[in-house]
Parts: sequence; structure tokens; C-alpha cells
Amino acid sequence: MHENNQSKPGQPGSSVTISGPADPVGIERKSFAIIDSEVPEPRPFLGEEWEVARRLVHTSADFELLNLLRFSPGAVQAGVAALRSGAVIVTDTRMCQMGIPMRRLTPLGCTTVCHMNDPDVISEAKKLGTTRARVAVEKAASISGPVIYAVGNAPTALLRLMELMDQGVVAPELVVGMPVGFVNAAESKALLFTRTDAAFIGISGRKGGSPLAAACLNALAELALRGTA
Repeated sequence: MHENNQSKPGQPGSSVTISGPADPVGIERKSFAIIDSEVPEPRPFLGEEWEVARRLVHTSADFELLNLLRFSPGAVQAGVAALRSGAVIVTDTRMCQMGIPMRRLTPLGCTTVCHMNDPDVISEAKKLGTTRARVAVEKAASISGPVIYAVGNAPTALLRLMELMDQGVVAPELVVGMPVGFVNAAESKALLFTRTDAAFIGISGRKGGSPLAAACLNALAELALRGTA
């Protein structure tokens, strides 16, 4: 019986040729170029909105997001202005918080806060029989100065935030509304998109997630840094 001794791809001894850049910056630049080429003009978003949209596609490899992404008028400009003013970014998950690197935030004087794992938040949520995300938003309401809320996971966080906005307790410069899931995710975002008193960037329907919320803030931070040199 004849044996084929040639190594197959992925087996020891195989040789795989990789084309294109291997450094992180080069890979990102090449990825953006591919996205640009696969979404020919006229694109669904222009200018700075396209830069935000493109980063969301880059993060998810999901072009359907271009049909789901929503911006209120001037939302990108509001977010950039808040970041240049040293905004506090309140996130509903540690994943989102950790997905926004300090190398982007520190030059802008910005910080991030996530109260989800605070002992008092955990205790209060258990006592009330509600979600930690809801209680965490209530705790963050005491933060002063420019604030951006980034919700990528919990519809209850977004719903409670809008209740506090209705009560005049909080007035965020920007709401990034991207909770993911099947229970109240689409509904909470639909309510956000009807507001005229808040700048928002969101993803309609069930899709979303902490990585996308973080990607949105990263895109805004890059735009903000571009004007600080």
C-alpha cells in the first residue's frame, strides 16, 4: 500500500504561506480596507458615522449591523465632545469596561466605571429581587460631570437608565444602547430610539453585546484623540 508522506495543512511539518501584515496596526488597517471595499459607495453612513459603523463591523465581522445601527442626530459629535471633556464612561459589564483601553482614555482625561460587582450592588439586588445591572445604574446616577452610559448586555440597565432620565436624575451626554438577547433587548432599544432628549448610538433588534459597545467607544475615542494633537 502506497503511503502519502506529504504533510497536510495544519499538521507538523506543513508550510503555510500567510500574506498581508502581521502586526496589530497593520492588520487593523488592512481589515478596514477590506470592509471599505466590500461596502461600496454610497455607503449607509458617511464621515465619522461610517468610522463608528466600520469599527463595529470589524469587531463582529457582521455586515448586517449596517442595517441595524442607529444614530440620533449629532450623536457622534456629542460623544466626541464628552470624551474631550474628560467624561466618565459607565458600563454595564466588566467586559465592556476592559474592552476600552486606557491608552485611549488617559490622554483624554476619561475614566470608566462598572458597579456590577460592587458588594453593595450585589446585596441590594438580592434584597430587591432584581438585576445587579439595574442597581448598578442607580448607583452610577450619583456621578457628576459629563457621563456616557454604555450598555452592551443588560436590557434592565438600559430601561432603568431611561427611567432615571425621565425623572431628571441623570442627563447623559451619550447613551450607547446595545444590549443583546431575547428578553427586552429589542424592546428597550426601541424605546431609546424614540427619545428626543438624549444623544444615542444603538443597534436595533436582538443583536448587540459588550464587545460592540466597547468598539463604539473606541471609535469615538479615536475620533476625540484626533483633535487633541
